[in-house]
Amino acid sequence: MHITPNPYLETGLTHPDLDPVPMPSVDAAAAQALLSRCPHAAVTPLQTAPDLAQQLGIAAVSIKDERTRMGLGSFKALGAAYVIACDHAAGRAAGQHYVTASAGNHGLSLAAGAAAFGARAAVFIADPVPESFADRLRDIGADVHRAGATYEDSMAAAVDFAKLQNATLLSDSSWVGYTSLPHRLMEGYTALMAETFDQIATPPTHIFLQAGVGGLAGAAAAMARMQWGTAPHIVVVEPEAAPALVASIRSGAPIVTEGPVSAMGRLDCKEPSLIALKGLARDADSFMTITEEEGTTGATISAQIGFETTPSGGAGLAGLLAGRDAAELGLSADAHVLLIFSEEALA
Repeated sequence: MHITPNPYLETGLTHPDLDPVPMPSVDAAAAQALLSRCPHAAVTPLQTAPDLAQQLGIAAVSIKDERTRMGLGSFKALGAAYVIACDHAAGRAAGQHYVTASAGNHGLSLAAGAAAFGARAAVFIADPVPESFADRLRDIGADVHRAGATYEDSMAAAVDFAKLQNATLLSDSSWVGYTSLPHRLMEGYTALMAETFDQIATPPTHIFLQAGVGGLAGAAAAMARMQWGTAPHIVVVEPEAAPALVASIRSGAPIVTEGPVSAMGRLDCKEPSLIALKGLARDADSFMTITEEEGTTGATISAQIGFETTPSGGAGLAGLLAGRDAAELGLSADAHVLLIFSEEALA
């Protein structure tokens, strides 16, 4: 575990690549209005873990449990499907061909959204992605293509395919010249935080947010700052094998990182989303990297307290466990920690 304080907190990071990039949306009302019309949508629970809090010597642990979101098994049900639903409301979805790359749940959201609104879906996955996931995509109606050894390889293939097929690229990341659709996609994630505001009894003192490209972390942090101001200490947790956000913060510029394949597969992204990076540079107090062993421990403890998830889904808890005694996090006896368990355990 390694912790990097954010030197850009509140002021943000200035860089030519980030200047034209929008900050994450905090328009949860738009996302919730569309969700209210979906028969599969339901509020996910906010749970407490008193035994874990006692074990850690802190006041409380609250857990937003996204493992059952809309029957798709993760918070990403709020992302790509939300964008396609917005397109449907504008009369654009039917017959459209949507293309993406996915390391996991984003592809399921896109496939489900396409199936619901009469569109087509093509999902590119890298070689390490399990075939069981490819089968789940096919069962929803998506065309599945394998491309390359990494998420970034599969994304490059998806970009090329979208151009050749005149299809709509719907990524959960963003880069120079590509921000509009991922900005809308991240807006969908704001719904889970709006639910949390209604569910939580007292504001948290700390929030641990796992990050791959950073979409969930960026949206959740922006919402937390809007609701609770500067009070919560927000910690962004990444695998040390894929430190895209923290490496960019350290460099003062968006950079592509290198590293081995991480068992935290949904977080194994070597390049940050620019929207997420811009937002988190303003909103996050600290960036933390965790080892593979620490990620596994997070999943193990999650199961022990009744929340079975993956090392990706429990990485926020892994960060809390690894950083419990770190002075720079200030986890005193009266700390109230908010976590998001972002996905169900994989079959």
